[in-house]
This record gives sequence, C-alpha cells and structure tokens, in this order.
Amino acid sequence: MSDKKETRLRRARKSRLRMRELEVVRLCVYRSSQHIYAQVIAADGGKVLACASTLDKELRDGTTGNIEAAKKVGQLIATRAKAAGVTKLAFDRAGFKYHGRVKALADAAREGGLEF
Repeated sequence: MSDKKETRLRRARKSRLRMRELEVVRLCVYRSSQHIYAQVIAADGGKVLACASTLDKELRDGTTGNIEAAKKVGQLIATRAKAAGVTKLAFDRAGFKYHGRVKALADAAREGGLEF
C-alpha cells in the first residue's frame, strides 16, 4: 500500500474509534476518481440504514466525478436517511480532506435536513 493511502486509513481509523466510543450513527463517505459513495451506518457499526452513490440509476446519467454529482448524492442520502428515521449523526469523512466533493456532499446533506 502506498504511504498516502496508509495515512488516510490511519486517520479514518482514529476518527471511527472516537465515533464508536460516542455511540452515534455516522454518515460514512468514500470517494474514488470516478464516483462518490455515502452510507448511513448504525451506532454499533453492524447495519447500513441508508445508502446513495453516483452509481444509482437516478444519478448515473451525466458526469459522476464532480462537485455537482456529490451535491446530488448528498441530497439523496439526506432524504433516504430521514425516511429511515435518522436526522442527527456524525460525519465520517474516511480520512479524506474536508474539501471539494466531500465538502459538497456534506453541505448538501445539511441542507437536506441532517444535523452533524
């Protein structure tokens, strides 16, 4: 594994342990070069309550690796999380910088009614 990936995973592990201690529901984000994924995971980490990504049929048309696509995923995950009964959660950025697509997804989810 590259040093860049190892340090990202180390940061992710540290923040996830903290969220597990607090026993909160978390919104976990993963981004690749072409897509962005979001999951709402239960407090014990054993169940996915809602998920959305640029691979969904509604979001697949057009470009999928830009900020506009991340905003659409943020809005979609907010509606699905509220349908599952979750409004308050922690934002798990998985070691990625809070910048660009990750920030766009978080802002759209906040506008959709989720509280971090």
